[in-house]
Amino acid sequence: MTGHPILETERLILKPFKLADAPEVQRLVGDRDVASTTINIPHPYEDGMAEEWIAAYQDRFDKGEQVRFAITHGKEGYLIGAIDLWAINTQHEKAEIGYWTGKPYWNLGYCTEAARAVLKHGFIILGLNRIYATHFTRNPASGRVMQKIGMKHEGHLRQHAKKWGNYEDFETYAILRSEYETSTG
Repeated sequence: MTGHPILETERLILKPFKLADAPEVQRLVGDRDVASTTINIPHPYEDGMAEEWIAAYQDRFDKGEQVRFAITHGKEGYLIGAIDLWAINTQHEKAEIGYWTGKPYWNLGYCTEAARAVLKHGFIILGLNRIYATHFTRNPASGRVMQKIGMKHEGHLRQHAKKWGNYEDFETYAILRSEYETSTG
């Protein structure tokens, strides 16, 4: 991939993270409630972790393995969260979508709005055929985002991973390019 894209929606700008975003990333994902919603965010989120997370991304982008966006408010510019397509597999034309938003921005539709833009990018620009996602069964809000963007429930994974010493069940969702084209057509 060349040149990191910037996506704009009605209320948001999705753009690359900068190292200057690290303090706000740490503040938002440092909230235990936010960390509890996903397998990949540790708690406590210690000093230096946000800088490391931001810096490690460029190599994955350059290899075509991931495209990550800072979800920012379009008019005021503040950070709301993150969304990405990762595990990009060009041979099979598929990727996984993942996201988090800071707790002050829950239930405001920002994640759904960002996810719609990232789906479009994945299907139209990256030429993907399948975009999939998982969420903890105990986090139905994440599943509602997946449903709102047209993903279909594909299965329930029992005790699929461990978070903080507890086995977690996962729900899996996906959308195919043909379904996306039909829904936006």
